[in-house]
Amino acid sequence: MTHGLTIFIALVFIDSLRFKFSNAPKTQIIFGDLDRWAASLGAPGVFAQGGVFSQYVIGGAELLASIILIGTMVLKPYRFLQPVGAILAIAIMSGAVSFHLFTPLGVNVDNDGGALFFTACGVWLGGFALLFLRRRELGELRRRLGAFFAPAGKL
Repeated sequence: MTHGLTIFIALVFIDSLRFKFSNAPKTQIIFGDLDRWAASLGAPGVFAQGGVFSQYVIGGAELLASIILIGTMVLKPYRFLQPVGAILAIAIMSGAVSFHLFTPLGVNVDNDGGALFFTACGVWLGGFALLFLRRRELGELRRRLGAFFAPAGKL
């Protein structure tokens, strides 16, 4: 089950990269709408191509999440890092779902019938499910980070 969730999340992210990195028309519509909305709130350029939340930044985060998810699925000794990929997916999709619901972007982007929104919801829920299913690995990650950041002599 975890492999299926991992592959689903990674494939959705990887598939979206061709649109984000090629500046496809739908990507221009989405990030243009978001940038106009941000500008109306006094934050112009946040979603522009050079902005802090541009399509390239979001696409880069999706690529990183995909690499972590697929890499930790294949490389079993690093499986304890898979929750990091799940957390990244949750964070990215929390933004996507929120922007669909609470900005002029809306659920039905460019008359897609809500496909982008519902896919984002599926990935978001999949990230939570993967995090739950990998709770043992999350505990291992917490243990390793605790040991790494522990003051000298406190191990």
